[in-house]
Amino acid sequence: MMRKTSLILLGAAAGAALTLMITQPRIVLDGSSARAAGADTYRQLSLFSDVFERVRADYVEKPDDGKLVETAINGMLTGLDPHSSYMDAKSFRDMQVQTRGEFGGLGIEVTMEDGVIKVVAPIDDTPAAKAGVQANDFITHIDDEPVQGLTLNQAVEKMRGPANTKIKLRIVRKGQDKPVELTLTRDVIKVLSVRSHSEGDDVGYIRVTQFTEQTNEGLKKAIADLTAQDGDKLKGFILDLRNNPGGLLDQAIAVCDAFLEKGEIVSTRGRNADEIQRFNAKPGDLTKGKPVIVLINGGSASASEIVAGALQDHKRATVLGTRSFGKGSVQTIIPLGGGNGALRLTTARYFTPSGHSIQAKGIVPDIEVLQDVPDDLKTRADSKGEASLRGHLAAEGQEQTGSQAYVPPDAKDDKALHAALDLIRGTQQNAAYPPDPKLGVPN
Repeated sequence: MMRKTSLILLGAAAGAALTLMITQPRIVLDGSSARAAGADTYRQLSLFSDVFERVRADYVEKPDDGKLVETAINGMLTGLDPHSSYMDAKSFRDMQVQTRGEFGGLGIEVTMEDGVIKVVAPIDDTPAAKAGVQANDFITHIDDEPVQGLTLNQAVEKMRGPANTKIKLRIVRKGQDKPVELTLTRDVIKVLSVRSHSEGDDVGYIRVTQFTEQTNEGLKKAIADLTAQDGDKLKGFILDLRNNPGGLLDQAIAVCDAFLEKGEIVSTRGRNADEIQRFNAKPGDLTKGKPVIVLINGGSASASEIVAGALQDHKRATVLGTRSFGKGSVQTIIPLGGGNGALRLTTARYFTPSGHSIQAKGIVPDIEVLQDVPDDLKTRADSKGEASLRGHLAAEGQEQTGSQAYVPPDAKDDKALHAALDLIRGTQQNAAYPPDPKLGVPN
């Protein structure tokens, strides 16, 4: 059996955060059938060797041998399913930064506009905010080198670096004739995966954007702060998982555990019958049994679906919005050593507490609420879902394609949010709210 150790991660699609396990490779020996399979395999490998040598010898331009091998490996993995792939050393490092939720940098959210970097917003209490970087600033030079011609990722890579190292930015700011020159000292930046605020003074709103190593602590702090702020006035919580592509499984489990007293949260099942893992809640509901509504949509995937599915199955929360993405598979990250990156390999499916697989089907909300989408966005408002990905693992039962993934930028236009607020405040009624825990899966 494969020896598995601890890092598991989930996410929506290739390139996003996925289900990870660090593991050792499995060796299977099965007498004559293994020898027969081995002989056929070696004939195929011989064919690959012949093709490789012919390309090296006869291609119109001299190819890079390393690139040829890397492309062949990636082709083998991507031919399996949309979430298996090869990560080179840089991609592996980037994935580790993403899941860690912290990095050395400046603390700004940026986008690319007209070939230069535009600041979306500085993050509070970071080097960028302290130096006076403002939303809508344009960064034209990094360490006296123009950003024109760089991709967004390349520019971000230049701005990141070890804490306590200096970097110089040249900024063009609307209303100022001359560029602004700033010298900043990088610091450890923690990505805020959890944001929260009080809606009125009676509903706690918690938004989880992804599941990183910081999420559980962020959630616990949010619940504690909202409870202390609103006290006895607090009627319930809204947990917003819309357009959350996923993240670390242990963090998804911890988020579920914050609302549950007991019971299974999720199980994972591999190719072999003995490869089943079950994850259970521990006593202690941090919300003291307050009603919970979970918001999902077509962009809610993987780890988000685990949380929504567990709280729905246990009747601990009402799920509201549109059907989720439908990614129900687990990926194992296998480091290759020697600076050779890692394999990202699909090794299992996961199941909700009731034993249902959401693969290529998604979580169906208890209450469906569709948003009013502006005309110019209607063709881009839906997520196609897992079922639309080429080579996806087949569903158990009928597959479902994507659903609406639009969230209005202004909260006053957010129909799902307002429906949740109305339910918690009692100004709107629905049979699905509050759910009856007696009807949940047995604990």
